[in-house]
Amino acid sequence: MRSSRRGDVDPFIVMDVMEAARRAEQAGRHIIHMEVGQPGTPAPAGARAAVARAMEDDALGYTVALGLPALRARIARLYVEWIGVELDPARVVVTSGSSGAFLLAFTALFDAGARVGIGAPGYPSYRQILKALSLRPVMIQAAMDNRLQPVPGDLPADLDGLMIASPANPSGTMLDHGAMADLIGACAASGTAVISDEIYHGIEYDKKAVSALEISDDVYVINSFSKYFSMTGWRVGWMVVPPDHVRIIERLAQNMFICAPHVAQVAALAAMDCRDELEANMDVYRANRALMLKGLAAAGFDRIAPPDGAFYVYADVSELTDDSRAFAAEILEQAGVAVTPGLDFDPERGAGTLRFSYARATGDIREGLERLKAFMAARRG
Repeated sequence: MRSSRRGDVDPFIVMDVMEAARRAEQAGRHIIHMEVGQPGTPAPAGARAAVARAMEDDALGYTVALGLPALRARIARLYVEWIGVELDPARVVVTSGSSGAFLLAFTALFDAGARVGIGAPGYPSYRQILKALSLRPVMIQAAMDNRLQPVPGDLPADLDGLMIASPANPSGTMLDHGAMADLIGACAASGTAVISDEIYHGIEYDKKAVSALEISDDVYVINSFSKYFSMTGWRVGWMVVPPDHVRIIERLAQNMFICAPHVAQVAALAAMDCRDELEANMDVYRANRALMLKGLAAAGFDRIAPPDGAFYVYADVSELTDDSRAFAAEILEQAGVAVTPGLDFDPERGAGTLRFSYARATGDIREGLERLKAFMAARRG
């Protein structure tokens, strides 16, 4: 049967790493997971209890396309709590994870052939979703001097859109208020639409992440319950759009998704009031981050931009390899530690980089670092 060229997208390499790790575990090995970008904790207890009640009392049928009104209102209140921004709940759209939000945003904003800038290194599904929608991803090589974040001088001419991610995956680095404002201002001057991926907001260390909504209402902001709220598999996220785009998004959502999963929306609403449990998760990330920064350097992975947020360290290993995929496979085979090759995030420079995730239990992180140190010592001979 014939297939569309839109389906000709690259695989998500981290998923291949996860499968190799699964096979190793099936063979009886103990693998330390530093490849996967998800919390090791379940949804908060209050969220799970709310779901149990709803399953007894509610048919959990379709919701309206934009999401449960109570959840949209609670998300709007979150922006007051986190950054002091008053937000009309009518601008909030509940989505089937951030992935559903990207599909809606790209479809609403761009016609086929539009050029959308993506900072490299960056989340690989941005460019693959764009390609599947007959859009043109334009990779922007961000410099280590700018902590792997794009700056206005990096932007090529004639962009129709720009993806911003802060904290970023894979680097964990953030844009401060001035840097965010400079990018949004440059895009406004050139008529370039801005989409800000804020999925790691809440997972910050020394300072609060800046939202694009602090600077402009004429942006799309995408977030999710996957990371800070520890709900990856529930597939529920949200998007904040300009007032004149709400109806556009609503029509698309009605036809593409009908609604986000009702049960996940119930869980999400309850999760937002589980602050103590969520902050306990943050204590684990803080401890893990400190271990990673010290332990990776001790092992020999010392060319990094220290992460401001998220739960990743992105390391330049170009002095050690020119094939990060083979190097990651070697680490998995010999050290029993699964890590992600940088090729997922930067097709041009990723052959010389690795991403390490520290989202799992502190004991696992500590053991993984010891294994990496021993592996690197043996490799040096």
